Amino acid sequence: MSVTKYETKVIKLGPITQDFIDEGMLIFFQINVPDELAKIAILHAHDKLHQKVVAGDKLIIDGQPLTILCVGEVANENLANLGHFVVKFNGLTQPEMPGDISVPSDVPIPPIAPGTVIKIVGKKIA
Repeated sequence: MSVTKYETKVIKLGPITQDFIDEGMLIFFQINVPDELAKIAILHAHDKLHQKVVAGDKLIIDGQPLTILCVGEVANENLANLGHFVVKFNGLTQPEMPGDISVPSDVPIPPIAPGTVIKIVGKKIA
């Protein structure tokens, strides 16, 4: 049985966010971050992380599921405490950076805009 571990909605894109998207990187921050972070980020309405994100979970962007291949050692803590997570479309099974969440590199990046719904779903962890 799948459970929703995290769900949020995009509020705004920073002015240079598209440069990072073009490089296969989605950088999320909750809406109330300093301007220097807001300019690079996908800003969202941070909500509670209900369960830890693990490899094998699905990141769903407006209904398009992407398999999570690996989760960096601080990614869950950053998401829970700061509403910050970085999704890399790099196909890696070991994270490059401790805050990374990696997904396949051979899938198109879904369009991201204000109103886009982001979910992370997976098996319930006992």
